[in-house]
Amino acid sequence: MSSYGFLAGCYDQFTADVDYAAWGSYIQRHFQKNGLPGNTVLDLACGTGSLTLELARRGYEMIGADQSPDMLAQAAAKDFSGCAAAPIFLCQPMEALDLYGTIDACVCCLDSVNYVTDPKKLQRAFERVHLFLMPGGLFLFDVNTPEKLQGLDGQVFLDETGDAYCVWRAEYSPRSRICSYFMDIFQQEEGDLWRRGEELHRERAYTVPELTGFLEQAGFSNIKTYGNLKQRPPKPGEDRIFFTARR
Repeated sequence: MSSYGFLAGCYDQFTADVDYAAWGSYIQRHFQKNGLPGNTVLDLACGTGSLTLELARRGYEMIGADQSPDMLAQAAAKDFSGCAAAPIFLCQPMEALDLYGTIDACVCCLDSVNYVTDPKKLQRAFERVHLFLMPGGLFLFDVNTPEKLQGLDGQVFLDETGDAYCVWRAEYSPRSRICSYFMDIFQQEEGDLWRRGEELHRERAYTVPELTGFLEQAGFSNIKTYGNLKQRPPKPGEDRIFFTARR
């Protein structure tokens, strides 16, 4: 089973409840508070480009990078006509990020960092982001907390739209600290004909001290943590934590 192959075509339908406008406003507040050196922003692990589009509409010059060509195909098909400039999309894994120039900020959202299950690859990814950031540039990302991933163990979930259906179960391994999502996806094609696909997704539980250490080793400073879409420090038991770090 692969990741984001079959799912790419119905990903936006299953994530229709994600308030990308709220995410865009939250990110923009951090940008304004920190005073970016410029206006070029990398959306790392951009997926189908919904957040890329939201930030482009706010006037940022966007670059989207993702390792899934199927997800990038969905991103490139979005309507960026009302934006100042269409984004550049690159098919690259985080740890092999290779840009044509520098960026003023990088965002990596919706627990994409958890999807890098090899800590060594995540360390390299942070180093690559640091390499391409302008001095004074900001790196912002979020993670699912270990408590959230542990709590998903044994849970079964159902997502359904008018022409797509997904049932998935989660298994958490305390030894590897990885939560595996086993997905069965059904998508309607014509009439009563449905197509079935299977995917496996995996997220690793990272602690705040671990991620802070990776950032420091990559050269980042002024590292701060925040609650889920909040401007305050995280509280105990939060499902999602945001990080900001400066180049």
